[in-house]
Amino acid sequence: MDSDDNSSGTTGSDLGQRYRHAGDLTGEAPTRPFAEISITVPWGHISGKWYGPQNVQPILGLHGWQDNAGTFDRLMPLLSPDVAFLSIDLPGHGLSSRLPDGCYYNSVDNLYVIRLIMKQYKWEKVSLVGHSMSSIIAFVFAAVFPDKVDMIIGIDALKPHQRPYPSVIRTMETRLDEFLREDERNRSKNEPPSYSYDELIERVYIGTFHSVNKEHCKHLMARNIGKSEKYPDKYYFCRDRRLKFYNYAIGSQELCVEMANRITCPYLFIKAAQSSYFEDKKYYDEVLDVLQKKPNFEYLEVNGSHHVHINDPEAIIAPVNNFIQRFGPAAVAASRQKAKEAKESKL
Repeated sequence: MDSDDNSSGTTGSDLGQRYRHAGDLTGEAPTRPFAEISITVPWGHISGKWYGPQNVQPILGLHGWQDNAGTFDRLMPLLSPDVAFLSIDLPGHGLSSRLPDGCYYNSVDNLYVIRLIMKQYKWEKVSLVGHSMSSIIAFVFAAVFPDKVDMIIGIDALKPHQRPYPSVIRTMETRLDEFLREDERNRSKNEPPSYSYDELIERVYIGTFHSVNKEHCKHLMARNIGKSEKYPDKYYFCRDRRLKFYNYAIGSQELCVEMANRITCPYLFIKAAQSSYFEDKKYYDEVLDVLQKKPNFEYLEVNGSHHVHINDPEAIIAPVNNFIQRFGPAAVAASRQKAKEAKESKL
């Protein structure tokens, strides 16, 4: 794993100059100093932004679909300064390597990404903060590996979404066809369409269905674009276009309920009141009911859109800091040390 404390621009594997944070384009300082890191994986590397001390295990931050590590840029300055936080770009997003040509993106594959990172850093357990798609990934990971998770904070997507089966089949058909088209485009190596900075901001704003306030779209945009080599003062989106046709299918409602039953770690779930449930609410309510029976599950509903953590991080930071103080890596390490000392004192 390589790290670089210089938060200026960088050159990625795609054409053109790449950017690490919004200030690389606007001249602003990072919202909080970070070290740019690169984690070797079999198909290339996972990029990330490491905030806080690097001599302790960080919380692992995971972003939503087609977003990137910049999703936590406005939350980071509000965290306790002694909290270490590693916000990564998932494969094909941000500055991380794309999957090889011909490989399909499946949501559940991100469980493998988490395990790879844990193995590289020699973490026995992991603490996860996830938004949207990655809040679902954290839910599934904690169910599949209940003994490998110290805590979860999920933002605005609780569980794998349920769709009518005819719709699922139709989606599989259309997404595979569209994926094939985008895979062929990737192999052409041609520069994608380019836009002015303001046009990119507008596209991000529309692409999130106005979920991100326009003035904050720069934080999601920076790591997903490259500077055009053909047109001065223009940029193009360089996240993998195949991501638009991600396979989200993870299982039935019965499987989701079983997953909820298996989760044992401390778990804070934050629901944005002005955001959709992304499925019939009865499925959400059934799983939420299972989780709320657990003594270490906490539920918080706040006013805001799907990207409430970007638009209004102040609305969630107090419960987030409180939860991390009680259940985050530092609290867990202190508890384990105390237990070790108690055991040794009896010998």
